[in-house]
Amino acid sequence: MSVEVGDKAPDFELPRDGGETFRLSGLRGKKIVLYFYPKDDTSGCAREAEAFRDRMDRFEALGAVVVGLSKDSVNKHDKFKAKYDLPFALISDETCEVCEDYGVWKEKSMYGKKYMGIERSTFLIDEMGAVRNAWRKVKVAGHADAVLDAIAALD
Repeated sequence: MSVEVGDKAPDFELPRDGGETFRLSGLRGKKIVLYFYPKDDTSGCAREAEAFRDRMDRFEALGAVVVGLSKDSVNKHDKFKAKYDLPFALISDETCEVCEDYGVWKEKSMYGKKYMGIERSTFLIDEMGAVRNAWRKVKVAGHADAVLDAIAALD
């Protein structure tokens, strides 16, 4: 399955950092930036998280909530969040069900070796739960600003 612009965002309930439970539909009425990233505490994922963190005041001013999701454990999320002082939820999808629902669980290749992993992707979900933008194969540089521009264009 894959999520496209115009689709209703698949709802989910998963564990999040801090040992709490996160439910996407619990944010209905707010704009949601749901970003999928490969792995806690790697250089690209840290840069991406920092870019969202450093622009949180702008996301909040536009009425948007940022949420990160990877297959790492809640314990790893807690350490990653503390290390980089991240002010947003980190969701744990250890079974990759949600990653598959959104179409971001992909075959990848590194040094000729093939493996399954999360394709860095971001979805902008509006207040009614519809996907308004989808970025796939995200390059970290400039991405958070592009998401901000897309949110601003919704209003």
